[in-house]
Amino acid sequence: MAILVTGSAGHLGEAILRTLRRHGCPARGIDLKPSRFTDAVGSIVDPAFVRRQMSGVTAVIHTATLHKPHVATHSKQDFVDTNVTGTLNLLEAAADAGVKSFVFTSTTSAFGSQLRAGAGQAAVWVTEDLPPVPKNIYGTTKLMAETLCELFFRERGLPVIVLRTSRFFPEDDDDPAMRSAYSLDNAQANELLYRRLDIADAVSAHLLAAERAPKIGFARYIVSATTPFEPHHLADLTRDAASVVRALYPDCAELYAARGWRLFPEIDRVYVNARARRELGWHPEFDFAHVLHSLRGNGDFRSALAREVGSKGYHDMTFDDGPYPVQLPPD
Repeated sequence: MAILVTGSAGHLGEAILRTLRRHGCPARGIDLKPSRFTDAVGSIVDPAFVRRQMSGVTAVIHTATLHKPHVATHSKQDFVDTNVTGTLNLLEAAADAGVKSFVFTSTTSAFGSQLRAGAGQAAVWVTEDLPPVPKNIYGTTKLMAETLCELFFRERGLPVIVLRTSRFFPEDDDDPAMRSAYSLDNAQANELLYRRLDIADAVSAHLLAAERAPKIGFARYIVSATTPFEPHHLADLTRDAASVVRALYPDCAELYAARGWRLFPEIDRVYVNARARRELGWHPEFDFAHVLHSLRGNGDFRSALAREVGSKGYHDMTFDDGPYPVQLPPD
């Protein structure tokens, strides 16, 4: 009995399939794009295609999506079609086929406007209890799909776990100011303090969710690297985050100086993964302490799996002003 993985040509889908196949677990990948990890090419927007993929499936891990990088290149209807209708097709087919667990890859972007501290305010402590207020079509459609997942648990008894993942893409930041101020490695190492996830930890969370869903029933979890910060740090993080980090990690300044790296001067949010660790038994390995350990040994702080999957991009074209456009191009 197999695990069906949608988005098999993408970062996370490929990483999950690499891991499953390495351990000899039966798995099937589907995607719009052919790849080494895609067993069937087709669209989740096509309900007939989706139903054909459910034969012999015990669990679905649904990673396929239009992402934030597509907001400037795809219509709102495209987002609804893929992120909402596609998810609905999968849920209906999974429930009809008697699938035992369904894992939906969502995003911390669902929190949207809640994520930025106002001027003079403390950083936002982001847990699953923070009400989501999406600020773009990406976050809106992912939240809509989450609600469909909950509906199918209530009405059809389909066990579903929603994982709100923080950023795990390897590409440069879309913000030109960030790209000019920090090297890619420096910026992504800093983000592991509060808003980043190594893809190996993303995979382990998804596989645990698929295993635990039948017992849990329905739940949402934030999946991000374990932060070293506590609520009492929040006020200082928006004023002088670097001092907070240096106090927690006394050798950080020397290790960063040797690389020519700098800490961020301020941090506006902190993603908290405590519930996922407690209820899923998830043990993420790649956090800021791991970054410093890697720097001491002059090694790469990324997992071997992250290096294997590499950078994929989000479009079939390149852009002059960043990894993807952040505004609609002129007509």
